[in-house]
Amino acid sequence: MLVHAITTNAAYEFASDVRAGLTRAGQKELLSKYLYDDVGSALFEVISHLPEYGLTRADERLLRRHASDIVDRLATPVAVAELGSGSGKKSRWVLEALCRKQRTFYYPVEISRSALAMCERELRDIDSISILGFEREYLDGLLEVAAQRKGGQRLLVLFLGSTIGNFDRPAGVEFLAEVRRILVPGDSLLLGTDLEKSHAQMIAAYDDELGVTAAFNLNLLARINRELDADFDLSQFAHVARFNREVRSIEMHLRSKRKQIVTIPKSELVVEFVEGETIWTESSNKYTTGEVSHLARNAGFRCRAQWVDEQWPFAESLLVAE
Repeated sequence: MLVHAITTNAAYEFASDVRAGLTRAGQKELLSKYLYDDVGSALFEVISHLPEYGLTRADERLLRRHASDIVDRLATPVAVAELGSGSGKKSRWVLEALCRKQRTFYYPVEISRSALAMCERELRDIDSISILGFEREYLDGLLEVAAQRKGGQRLLVLFLGSTIGNFDRPAGVEFLAEVRRILVPGDSLLLGTDLEKSHAQMIAAYDDELGVTAAFNLNLLARINRELDADFDLSQFAHVARFNREVRSIEMHLRSKRKQIVTIPKSELVVEFVEGETIWTESSNKYTTGEVSHLARNAGFRCRAQWVDEQWPFAESLLVAE
C-alpha cells in the first residue's frame, strides 16, 4: 500500500494547538485527535477488547450481520473511503461483501501512520481489493480520495465507531455538512453512533477497572513530554470520566493532584495548574436513533436505512447525499 504522507508541519501544528488549548480561559483543553499517536492507537485497540467497552463489539456485530444488506443498497461501481480506519478490522465485513460484487478501491484516511500500516496488514488478503492510504486529517484526506474518483463511480464513506460523538452536536452537523460538500448526490455515508444507555454503563466504558483508558488518556501528556520536551509529571495527574447531563456526553479529563507548574519548551509555554484543575481531553456524545436522522437531514443527507444492536445500544445508519 502506498501511503501519502502529511505535507503540513505536523510538529508545529501540535505545539501550536497545545499552546492554544492550555491557555484557554476557564477550561484548559487538548484536542482529542492527539490522543492517537502510535502508543495511543495501540492502547485504544486494547480498550476495544475490554469487557466494559461494548461499543466496538456492537459496531462489529452490526457490520458482520448486515454487510450484505448495506452493500445491496449501494449503487455500483463504488469506491470506499474510511475516515479514521484504525486497524481496519470493522471495515472487513463491508469490504468483503463489496468485493464479491466488484473490484474495490479502498482509501483509509488516518493521522497515525502505524494505524495505516496495521490496516493494510489486516485487509490485504481480501480478494479484488486495492488499498491506498492517506496520512491526513479527515477532510483533507477525503478531498484527495474524491480526486481519485473515476467517471460514473460512486463513493461510500465509512465513519464508524462513535467518532462523530467526539464533536459537540453543532460541530457534528457542520463536520457532516463538510463531508457532504465533498460528495455528489447519490454518494453514501455509513455512520456509526453510540446511543444513550445507563449512566453507570457509560462511565464504566470510559474508566475501566484495569486502568487502560487512564493510560490512554495520560499518554497524551507523555506524548507532549516526548515531542515537545515538556516536563509533565504523570504521577501528579489523574484520569477522570464523568457524564455531562446537559449535553448528554461522557467527558474525559486529566485532573491535577496538586498545585504545579509545567514547562513546554516547544510550545514556548509555562503553564500553572491549581489542585483539582482539569484538562478536558475528549467528549463522547450519545444519541437517540431519531436524533441521527435529524442530524443527517441538517447536514444534507437522507437516512436510507438504520440498524441497531440489541446487546449494546449502538446504531449504524446508511445516509445518502441529496
